[in-house]
Amino acid sequence: MTDAALTGATPSQITQIQESYLVQVRRRRMYGGLTLGIFVLLMVSGFVVADNRNAGGFWAGWHQIFDFPADVLSEAWEKRANLPALMVDFFPALLETINIAAASTLIGAMMGLVLALLSTRGLAKWPRLIPVFRRIMDIMRAVPEIVIALVLIFILGGGPVPAMIAIAFHTAGALGKLYSEVAENADLKAVEGLSSTGATWSQRMWLGVLPQVAPNFLSYTLLRFEINIRASAILGFVGAGGIGAELRNAMSWGPGRFDEAAAIFILLFGTIVFFDQLSSRYRTKMIKGQ
Repeated sequence: MTDAALTGATPSQITQIQESYLVQVRRRRMYGGLTLGIFVLLMVSGFVVADNRNAGGFWAGWHQIFDFPADVLSEAWEKRANLPALMVDFFPALLETINIAAASTLIGAMMGLVLALLSTRGLAKWPRLIPVFRRIMDIMRAVPEIVIALVLIFILGGGPVPAMIAIAFHTAGALGKLYSEVAENADLKAVEGLSSTGATWSQRMWLGVLPQVAPNFLSYTLLRFEINIRASAILGFVGAGGIGAELRNAMSWGPGRFDEAAAIFILLFGTIVFFDQLSSRYRTKMIKGQ
């Protein structure tokens, strides 16, 4: 259609169209260059501020970045005969970490499911409250797990319960957002059919929506479970129990217990790889039916 329009245009009109196009291209390039310049400026200024507030300074200490891993690896190699026994000793702590991740993922997924259905256009029970439920999920995602865990440790004391609550809280906000985006693409014909028969809101969601979105929901849940394993290990550093607490103790003692740190790293790496492969396999089966 554009070629046909240009065929009947005069040379002056064609020239004007070309000039207008070139102006738009130059303007787009200018805006792209300004955006890139602002981004680089913010990155450089942020790095300078962070480096000035750092205790040592990045440029003064970057060459020492591999010193600690080298010490851990060298001591672990010297005591490599102890690694299998140490891995067996730390396996109960690993199971505690996996249990924290599993429980928090399950609780967070149930909370996220309810929030998602209440905040999805066309499915919400109270449409006027959709912005309220969405802001609740925003708050849940915005607050880091470690902040919630630190507050709960101060109130409840150290242990796996603060870690589980903190991860579940954040998981509910993250999965609720993902669930809501999936539910928005659900076919509403089944929901309308159930509504015409007098079904309640919960029955419409359970029979009309969940069967359509269940594969994607389960896929996101498994992906979040992988993330929560790492999060529960990290929260162990602040006293939330699990294998992270054992890793903090091993590393805080310094040389002499680096073989324990190496054994814990091996357990964590193996666990994350195992669940990553397992969940990837089941996600592929659920989505593609393979």
